[in-house]
Amino acid sequence: MTKRIIKSIAMLLLIFTTPLFAQEEQKTSKINPVSSLSQPRKLVDCPTAGLLPRGSFDFDIRIYPGGGAIFGIDIGLMKRFMVGMSFGGQNVIGEGEPDWNPRIEFAAKYRLINESYMFPAFVLGFDSQGDGAFNDSLDRYTYKSKGFYAVISKGYATGDIPIGLHAGVNYSLENEDNDKNVTLFFGADVLFGDNLGVVAEYDLGANDDNAKQLFGRGYGYLNLGAQWIFSQRLLLQFNLKNLLLNRKDASTWGREFKIVYFESF
Repeated sequence: MTKRIIKSIAMLLLIFTTPLFAQEEQKTSKINPVSSLSQPRKLVDCPTAGLLPRGSFDFDIRIYPGGGAIFGIDIGLMKRFMVGMSFGGQNVIGEGEPDWNPRIEFAAKYRLINESYMFPAFVLGFDSQGDGAFNDSLDRYTYKSKGFYAVISKGYATGDIPIGLHAGVNYSLENEDNDKNVTLFFGADVLFGDNLGVVAEYDLGANDDNAKQLFGRGYGYLNLGAQWIFSQRLLLQFNLKNLLLNRKDASTWGREFKIVYFESF
């Protein structure tokens, strides 16, 4: 796993420093032609260096297998700082009593460095919200929360198609399974026109390959998402999760649906 992390760091350095796609410095109006929805603050599970504008908020609903749903709200408090909170559970969609998660989860993100022509944006953050069912015995979600993380993001363009590249490192506090490793993740987003986007991410899962009877098997987590920016305030996203089947109990890809509503004060 250590060799894989070193190779991944080398690859990421090459990607972020290559001038192949670099053109003139991207203005906010070009990278974000519709609204703040077109600059993702999260790909599928992995955060980016994107932030909500000051004086704005978004509300999202994430629906996942087992009738699960997570409800979240994020608020842009300052130009470089945003906070959020979320809550959800299993069997929220369907019949019978919902099995709510044991606590409300919180998030915060601060941008230390804004993106420039030469350098990517850099943020530090915390997010205690994982994804999927909550396992009470191991005090963790099916997909661990990122916990404390650092992310860099850089925008490029091929013609009129903006591309965002992202890479980060994180330490999850969900470590009752005795898997306390720091891990890496990276991903990309591509916007086609003003309304359609694609996101992709890969998490090495170095902090989730110890409890192999239920969770990570050492392959890492590969996720894809398709976005439809319906309007300046509404985004719909369909995700395919765990494409490498990195769980012993997973025989098919996970399928999720996400709705995001954006508004400014």
